Amino acid sequence: MDLPILFEDGEALVIDKPAGLPLDRPRAGGPCLEDYLEQLKLGFQRPPAPVHRLDQDTSGCLLLARNPKALKRFSAAFEERQVDKTYIGLVAGELAEEAGTIELALSKISSEKDGWRMIAAKKGKPAMTHWERLAVHDGVTMVRFKPVTGRTHQIRIHALAGLGFPLVGDPVYGKKDRRVTRTMLHASALILHRGDKPPVAATSSLPADFAILGFEEPDA
Repeated sequence: MDLPILFEDGEALVIDKPAGLPLDRPRAGGPCLEDYLEQLKLGFQRPPAPVHRLDQDTSGCLLLARNPKALKRFSAAFEERQVDKTYIGLVAGELAEEAGTIELALSKISSEKDGWRMIAAKKGKPAMTHWERLAVHDGVTMVRFKPVTGRTHQIRIHALAGLGFPLVGDPVYGKKDRRVTRTMLHASALILHRGDKPPVAATSSLPADFAILGFEEPDA
């Protein structure tokens, strides 16, 4: 599998993660990001380490740190909200409003029947996402999401509970869609600020499966 590199310097790599590649080894086995870390050393002694997480289905910008000090600093930057993240998602419904901000706290629940999932809950951890409607086609809306916080499944829950519709193809918070093979969410841009140093900055073009539903690369 080819993992395109979107940004590279002495302490950071940003790769274009394909949909379907999990970061951790699945219980049933199969490929994961760990299988590619050796080839991503690119002449360095240590393999890089992922700084944040993307769901298995989510494609796009994934930041890797090339040494332990960078990993610590980058992780702190995420916690301190010094990272600008942009996602493009397809919502399974037509949105009337043009833009807004969703503030819904999130909490994790689990059951023996359904396993674990996140829900919007007043006593959960605060979560905020800015959003903007980009295009509407055939009952589906393309939305630009800019999460301020980084909670697990934040955009997926905020789409459902905040916008009223799940992401297209989401098997947990919506339903599978026979036209696509995954939850339609793409990490399109990432900027990590580094003080006096130039920022880590990368953008990723929309994958081909967005075109299946009639959507093209949005304007910046």
